[in-house]
Order: sequence, then structure tokens, then C-alpha cells
Amino acid sequence: MTATSMIEAAGRALADSRRLLVLSGAGLSAESGIPTFREAQTGLWAKFSPQDLATPEAFAANPERVWAWYRWRRSLIARGGVNPGHRAIAALERHLDVVIATQNVDGLQSAAGSHDVSELHGNIWIDRCSACDAEHRQPVAEADDDAELPYCDACGARMRPGVVWFGEMLPVNALERAQAELERCDCVLVVGTSNQVYPAAALVEMAVAGPATVIEVNPQATSVSAAVDAHIAETASKALPALVDRLDGLGAAR
Repeated sequence: MTATSMIEAAGRALADSRRLLVLSGAGLSAESGIPTFREAQTGLWAKFSPQDLATPEAFAANPERVWAWYRWRRSLIARGGVNPGHRAIAALERHLDVVIATQNVDGLQSAAGSHDVSELHGNIWIDRCSACDAEHRQPVAEADDDAELPYCDACGARMRPGVVWFGEMLPVNALERAQAELERCDCVLVVGTSNQVYPAAALVEMAVAGPATVIEVNPQATSVSAAVDAHIAETASKALPALVDRLDGLGAAR
């Protein structure tokens, strides 16, 4: 089937659904010019390993370097901003209940207007206390590289980026919420994920094995593409606005 016919089939499936779970990954935000973690290790950062930049041990040993890395990434995200794929996912709320479980830490899905977002890998715009877990959310804006490193107002310990580092567990609440939604939803939209990073990839596998209709949007085939109900081989920024337009048309025809 062509991408157009897949969008037609996906639109009808969504029109017949009441509750949608969106599982999104790095491919969605790549269209905002935001590199993945490893793709961002270029230039000055190419000499560092992930263990030098994104582990509790790295932060304890050199918080200045870790914060420099995350402030640089914050600036990349702020410059890229939301894209048509993010906005289309938010627009799906016009038609049905939408819950999002994302592997992305950039906060752009909420910035696009989505109201129910579970962040499986945390959020780069949150400063979290390394001792008491108090949190402070920063605005989506280019970072001040010369600012002092943040300390907790509650206990005085250093604040760290509120993302999941290597060796850390995913937020229990976010993961449990996604698992619960798999049992409630009647349609799952998988966007921009390679389905290779666990435990998030297990959510996609559970969706494919379950009763809900599964729609995958990814220009590349993945390990589940042959098993989903519809695979739209387009980028999110192209496929998702077309899908919303199709839903709008179906709604107007009723």
C-alpha cells in the first residue's frame, strides 16, 4: 500500500477509536534539528563518552562539564522548537482522548500543546536536586552558559538535569502510566522510534501483541513494521498533519 492509502486507513481507524496512546521517540524531534544523544557527540563533545556526560558518577566527578553539556543541548532544543509532527499530535486531541508516552527529554510535545504527556526518560528542562529530589522547571529558552551552577533552595545540594542517566531506572509513574494506557486504549500510534531501546521498546511490543489497532509512522522499517496494522513510511512532519487533515475531513462528513 502507498503512504496515502495507509494514511486513509489510519485515519479511519482513529475515527473509530475513542482513546489513543502515542509512543514517540527521537525521530519525531529529529525533524526539529535536534540530534540524538550520540549524534550530538560532535566537535568539542566528541572526545567524551556517554559515561563522561550522563551518569551519576560523571556528575559527582565533574558537575561543571555535565552541566555544560546539558546547557548546550538545551540551546539546541530551544533553537529547533516544535515541528509540524508535534503540533499534529497535539491536534489529535480535537478528535479523541490522547495520552502520550515519549522517550524524548526535550519537552517539545508539551510545548506544542499536548496535555497528557508521560516522559519515560525525564525532562531536560527540569533541574532536580541530587539529594532531596526537589524540582524546578526552567523555561524553554537558550541557556546561559556563564550562569552559576544551580543549588537546591530546599537543602542546598547541587541540582542536576532531570533526565534519566545511564544506569538509572525509568520514572516508575511514567512507565506504569504507559502500561496502564495500553490496557485502556483502542489505538496506539508509534512515532519516530526504532524500537530498540528498552524498556520503552517493550511498550511497542506489548501494543503489537494486544488488541488495539497499531499505527506506525516511520520512514524506515523497524522490527515491528510487518506486524502493525498500518505502517506509514513517511516522516512525522509529513504524515501526521495529513492524518489530522483526514480526521478533520471524516469528522466534518459525519
